[in-house]
Amino acid sequence: MDTQELKRKARDIRADIIRMLYKAQSGHPGGSLSCVEILLALYYNVANVDPKNPQMEDRDRIVLSKGHACPALYAVLAHKGFFPREDLWKLRQIDSHLQGHPDSRKTPGVDVNTGSLGQGVSVAVGIAVAAKYLKKDYRVYAIIGDGECQEGLVWEAAMASAHYKLDNLTVILDHNRLQIDGSNDEVMSIGDIVAKFEAFGFDCQKVDGHDIDAITAALNKKVSGKPKFICCETFKGKGISFMEDQFGWHGKAPNEMEYLDAMKELGVETNE
Repeated sequence: MDTQELKRKARDIRADIIRMLYKAQSGHPGGSLSCVEILLALYYNVANVDPKNPQMEDRDRIVLSKGHACPALYAVLAHKGFFPREDLWKLRQIDSHLQGHPDSRKTPGVDVNTGSLGQGVSVAVGIAVAAKYLKKDYRVYAIIGDGECQEGLVWEAAMASAHYKLDNLTVILDHNRLQIDGSNDEVMSIGDIVAKFEAFGFDCQKVDGHDIDAITAALNKKVSGKPKFICCETFKGKGISFMEDQFGWHGKAPNEMEYLDAMKELGVETNE
C-alpha cells in the first residue's frame, strides 16, 4: 500500500474510531487519534504479522502499552483483516471481544493485555528477552504514552532493555504532550525524553508522528547491540479540529452533534 493509500486509510481509521466511541458512549478519543499513523506504519509497512494466522510462532509482537488507545488498534486490526469491521461497533459491549483495554484472550491480533500504564512496555522487555534466549528472530514493538513515562516501571524496563542489549526491541513514544489532567509539563514534566532514553543506553530518533514514511524509515533503521527508541511527535485528537491538542478529550465520547461534526470534517458520510 503506497503513501497516499495509507493517508486515506488513516482518515478511514479515524472515522471508525469516532464512530466506535460515539456508539459506545465511552472510551478515549484523544490518544487513539494521535497514534493512528504509528499503528499504520507498523501493521502495513514493517511488522511481520498474518491476519489469517494471528498466533504465528515467529510473528512480530506489538504491545500497545498505552492500552486506553485500543480503539485505534482495533480499527487497524479490523482493516488489516484480523476480524470483521462490523465488530468495531460493539466496542465495550457485554459479550463483545473488543473491551475498553486490549485482551489477548479475546481479540485476534492482540499479543498482550494492557491498561495499567508502564506494565505493557515491561512485558515487551520480557518478550524480547525470551526471543533472545530462544534464538528467535521476531521483533518486539512497544507503544507508550508520554504521561505513561511518569511511571517508574517504564524506567526499570528501559534499564533492563539496555542491560540485556535488546536490539530486537523498539519502544515508540506517542509524544502528544497531554494526559488526562492537563499537559505533561503541568502534571509532572518528563523533561527531555529523548536525552533520558539515550542516557539509559537506547539508540534514539525523533520523527513527525503523523508522517507514515518517516515513522517507517525510523522503524526500519538497523541497530545492533542496543534497544531502539523512537519519539513520535504527535497531536492528541489529531484530525478533528475541536479535539486537537485538548486534554479534555482524553476520555470523553462525542455526543451526536460532535460526532456528526467530526465525520463531516473527515469527509465521511454517516447514516445516523
